[in-house]
Amino acid sequence: MKTANAPLFKDPIHNGAADPVVIYNEETGTHYMLYTARRADVEEEGVMWVHGTDIGIAESKDNGNSWEYIGICKGLEYGEGKNTYWAPEVIRFGELYHMYVSYVPGIPADWNHPRYILHYTSKNLIDWNFESKLNLSSEKIIDACVFKLPNDIFRMWYKDEQNGSHTYFADSKDLYNWEVKGCAADDVPHEGANVFEFGGKYWLITDCWSGLDVYYSDDLTTWTKQGSRILDVGGTREDDGVIANHADVYVTDNNAYIFYFTHPDRQKNMLENNIGNERRTSIQVAELEVKDGVLVCDRNKDISVKLK
Repeated sequence: MKTANAPLFKDPIHNGAADPVVIYNEETGTHYMLYTARRADVEEEGVMWVHGTDIGIAESKDNGNSWEYIGICKGLEYGEGKNTYWAPEVIRFGELYHMYVSYVPGIPADWNHPRYILHYTSKNLIDWNFESKLNLSSEKIIDACVFKLPNDIFRMWYKDEQNGSHTYFADSKDLYNWEVKGCAADDVPHEGANVFEFGGKYWLITDCWSGLDVYYSDDLTTWTKQGSRILDVGGTREDDGVIANHADVYVTDNNAYIFYFTHPDRQKNMLENNIGNERRTSIQVAELEVKDGVLVCDRNKDISVKLK
């Protein structure tokens, strides 16, 4: 039985794979990972290295245990010149894949710029067609996550940096038109919300920059915070000795796998101070479990991933 690679994946172009999302490609019969391709190997002013990013693609032909780089998403160009694309969220509905990706105009050296979520559609997860710029709760929103409610309404959670860096949510009947409904979690600043169903509960995880906070819900609207975080203590595997960042959870019938990224060489948890190898990132995978009603994760356990 094959054991998942650790690290699971590293971007061979700029060594800065981050913010992964994993989806099954119905056309190829393989799994695709889309991710922010940070330019960890460039020396530019301020935080330019985390801007000007493409959305990279990796493919797994063995159910998620190993991944190979196959290129970048095409057709995302929006606005003039080179721009920034972060944190893709991808779901399939009908015959189309829908991507909601964070967009920053240009390649800024600081954080004082607007951010939006753009909607694209595709038939193959590689070639994308622009649909719209979403009109949500502010002009500084990133990190979309979409989950279909039991009543067939789609709900999107996202980070609103203009409103406390808290998680807000919006609903849609068709994935094209969205109505903001309110704030889902506002106890601490955070980003990278991800929602999934596992072990008889709905879960919301967020990246609070000290590991991942966990919330649970019975109705996907009211959330209760779990007393313990996950992936807040470094592990023993290669490139896994630090906190986890911005994760995606892939749930099968009996298993839940969490894909996250790490900064293996980072000394301080601040992007603007990173230099050299501190900028590089690796993607890892671990298995989630529910024990006595609590979501837990043993990142040191060797696992064989079975995504399908």
